[in-house]
Amino acid sequence: MLGPLLISIFLLVVLPISFFAIGAIISVILGHSLRKEGEYLNEGSELIELNT
Repeated sequence: MLGPLLISIFLLVVLPISFFAIGAIISVILGHSLRKEGEYLNEGSELIELNT
């Protein structure tokens, strides 16, 4: 009886929390890299000052 209880707790609690955490980490990494790439590709542009 302990096995199915542990599996259901894992499926209902641990997996959703880990999916949210992994998604947040991927979002931070992707956002940072895209911002850095945008700054690098548009270096010297007069529109950069309007974004801040």
